[in-house]
Amino acid sequence: MYVRNKICLFCLCCLPVIFAAGCVHEPSGVRLTSEQEAARVAKSAKIHTELASEYFFRRQYKVALEEIDAALKSNANYAPAYNVLGLIHMVLDENSKARSSFERALRLAPDDPEIHNNYGWFLCERYPDQTDRAMDHFRRAINDPLYETRHIAYANAGLCEIKRNSFAEASVFLRESLTLHSSYTPALVGLIEMDFKRGQLVAAQSRLTEFKQRYSPTVKSLELGIHIERAMGNPRAVDSYMFQLQKLFPDSKEARAAREGRL
Repeated sequence: MYVRNKICLFCLCCLPVIFAAGCVHEPSGVRLTSEQEAARVAKSAKIHTELASEYFFRRQYKVALEEIDAALKSNANYAPAYNVLGLIHMVLDENSKARSSFERALRLAPDDPEIHNNYGWFLCERYPDQTDRAMDHFRRAINDPLYETRHIAYANAGLCEIKRNSFAEASVFLRESLTLHSSYTPALVGLIEMDFKRGQLVAAQSRLTEFKQRYSPTVKSLELGIHIERAMGNPRAVDSYMFQLQKLFPDSKEARAAREGRL
């Protein structure tokens, strides 16, 4: 899954500062050296990409695309911009454009673990027949000792293995994620999903109850709650999870599916 990564780890209150930085102009008539011009271009591309990433996580996709366009006008070969562009196209279900963007990013920065992680998740989510290739990208990210958020790549790899019912492998990846970050909720929810898919309903229910006591609900935890309680024949518990899903995440695809009777 894509998450806030190092591109976009800045708070919303910083936006005015970033906008101001992006509006700085060189004094009129001053000729920049080639090094100064390169630095200016790099700074502009970085600022616009960071803004695009923040707008992306705020679901303001049109503005995010405008910022990416500005970033690429500053530097047409800025790999992080194509990485964010891939994420935007992914959530817009523009799979061909997303794939093209991720692949362009990797051609420009073939060793970037962030791009490998995001592209791996895209392949896992949208092209199940390419799970092996997705796992290769996750491993590229995981094996980079300088990658600061390897727990995310481990969790994504585990969730991807769950999709093809490779539970032993999934367990290893998810537990490695939690070793690095003990409260990383996607990995914790992944263990619940794994219990459920293995038919271990009591274990899944127990693990979900423990999760609810310690963490805020996520779309996935509520969806799993619905499936687990339905499988165990607890309609009142199902209704409770349904209510929470609609109240907390009304715009999610899972909530829409529930309203349409498809969940």
